[in-house]
Amino acid sequence: SLLGYTSGPNLEDFISDFEKAEYMQRILTNHATQDGPSNDEHYRALRRRFLDRADTQEYIPSWVRTNSDLQQFWQFIKHKFSTYRERREFIWSEFRPLLDYLEDLAISPLEEEAEGGLAALDSGYVVGIWQKALARRDTDPDGAITSARSLLEAVLKHVLDECGVEYDRSSELHELYKAVSGLLSLDCEQHEEVLYRKVLGGCSSIVSGIGELRNRVGDAHGQGRHPYRPDPRHAELAVNLAGAMCLFMVRTYSQTRDSETEPSR
Repeated sequence: SLLGYTSGPNLEDFISDFEKAEYMQRILTNHATQDGPSNDEHYRALRRRFLDRADTQEYIPSWVRTNSDLQQFWQFIKHKFSTYRERREFIWSEFRPLLDYLEDLAISPLEEEAEGGLAALDSGYVVGIWQKALARRDTDPDGAITSARSLLEAVLKHVLDECGVEYDRSSELHELYKAVSGLLSLDCEQHEEVLYRKVLGGCSSIVSGIGELRNRVGDAHGQGRHPYRPDPRHAELAVNLAGAMCLFMVRTYSQTRDSETEPSR
């Protein structure tokens, strides 16, 4: 497998851009120290990928630009440093700007905001589901969609539990959302303003849609002879929508709870 640094399937099927850069660094380190496998085809593909991207060009080490394959790289590194330790430390240092950039890029504002908002529920279980959904987007899209649905269900049940509202544990997702939206004044029928009704109606559709998507393509149910496999982009959409909806509900619940506990003046 690619994670074992041998030849294998397409790079795009397995790892994020941050992991791709780490893998390229490992290929070069292995080749420079003669300590582990190195794949010239993968190096050339990864080099081309990051050089072709306008945002990563400036972070690529200058010597990667001038060494288009591992044979050229070997001629460069063996004359530059005589010891394996020096070569290893040089490569690690030179790749640090690219790795730092890609690591920062991988963390979106939504991810940070959602995790912070979910933490307000004081539920490690809920935060754990969110983290699992994020981790699965690229490598396990159907699992990520299942986690997105589980996140919505966990947050909805948490709010109902906090409000002391009883519900059937086997309720469908849209039924749970209907109960919570009524409590938090998020039901479009509770508003006369057309714009609010449209937006809140869309929120309800998102929750129902993620529930249906999980039933269709998630990993919680078996499929027939012609299973549909979602792409990472489908998983990313489902996870981001679930995260945004949960953040909205948690903040609305917190505001509603705080307003009810404020002393009268």
